[in-house]
Amino acid sequence: MSDTMTTEKHSFGAEISKLLHLMIHSLYTNKDIFLRELVSNASDACDKLRYESVTHPALLAGDNDLKITLSSDKDARIITITDNGIGMNRDDLIANLGTIARSGTQEFIKTLAKSEKQEAESSDFQLIGQFGVGFYSGFIIADKIRVVSLKAGETQGYAWESEGTGEFTIEEVAGARRGTQIILHVKEGEEEYLDKFRLRHIVQTYSDHISFPIEFTGEDGSNEVLNRASALWMRPKSEITEEQYKEFYHHVSHSPDTPWMTIHNKVEGKVEYTNLLFIPSVQPFDLFHPDRKRRVKLYVKRVFITDEGTDIVPQYLRFLRGVVDSEDLPLNISREVLQQNPVLDKIRESLVKRLLSDLSRKVEKEPENYETFWKNFGAVLKEGLCEHSSPKENILEVCRFYSTATEKTCGLEDYISRMKPGQ
Repeated sequence: MSDTMTTEKHSFGAEISKLLHLMIHSLYTNKDIFLRELVSNASDACDKLRYESVTHPALLAGDNDLKITLSSDKDARIITITDNGIGMNRDDLIANLGTIARSGTQEFIKTLAKSEKQEAESSDFQLIGQFGVGFYSGFIIADKIRVVSLKAGETQGYAWESEGTGEFTIEEVAGARRGTQIILHVKEGEEEYLDKFRLRHIVQTYSDHISFPIEFTGEDGSNEVLNRASALWMRPKSEITEEQYKEFYHHVSHSPDTPWMTIHNKVEGKVEYTNLLFIPSVQPFDLFHPDRKRRVKLYVKRVFITDEGTDIVPQYLRFLRGVVDSEDLPLNISREVLQQNPVLDKIRESLVKRLLSDLSRKVEKEPENYETFWKNFGAVLKEGLCEHSSPKENILEVCRFYSTATEKTCGLEDYISRMKPGQ
């Protein structure tokens, strides 16, 4: 493929080695998920390059059509997933594929170890991805993975390779193209994934919402686009199925659960934006981490801007997952300027008002169902009562409290209605 120049050998951290062992031998009753995870990563890489190219057009370097390409070679037992996105250099490969960057890894490993002892049908078996380690799902159907990547704006390409045991290698390669190429060497017994029609079915089931074309390149050089390649949140609600909403939630949250609530709106007026937000049905692992990071992605005119460092939603709503796409923010806005932007303030105010209103309706119409939400996120939502600029009265309307008068939680209004005269 490319001429090798220098090679380095690295060991996985103890946590990675244990994670790989648990995952390869225990996780995923549905092996199809590996392709969803790898395609989602490729989509993120294209998103990042599209954003960077707004201020640095030279990064596209004549290759403007961002896309994801699949191919398979049955004789060589290889599946290849290629994107022409932002790419990775040596340090990126080590950081992204040699370690788990997010916090709480130990707790995650404990959960996986516990899952290993449970029945295969247990929902705990599909926990990978919640820690941004979806890449490793490739080892479920592959006994070796090679990643060749060239970072946009750089000239030296690198290859990462591992058999999913205790080590990986990094080597310089010549002739690499911008972006990332993932080569999966398929295990014995997993030949079904070498079939074009199997891969097409998986893409159309799990990744139809990806906004970049996903092409399959045949051995004769023909190309077939497998997905609709349009931003799901921009489609009319009437054209979106519950299954498509669910798979998009999996894409943005890297979580296998079904969303507890979906909020999809197009807002026009003083500010114009579209939001597609989800409330998970289980707590994210990092919900109570001191960093209190928020995971809502900000887009401007369908161009991804950032998913960190903005106040698009307040910290007491950090359990939300999804996207907000603004028509009013400038495309070349910096992450620093976002913090003081009045348009973002208006969007946040509107989002909070809408969400609390939707939760209030849930309290009224589905009190039993609301108990599930409150057990998961009530403690986080109540943080808003202590924040200076939060709509405290609206938050109180959806808060639940324990009372000696009832076995279930109740609202503040119910509690006050039972006050005795003079109390």
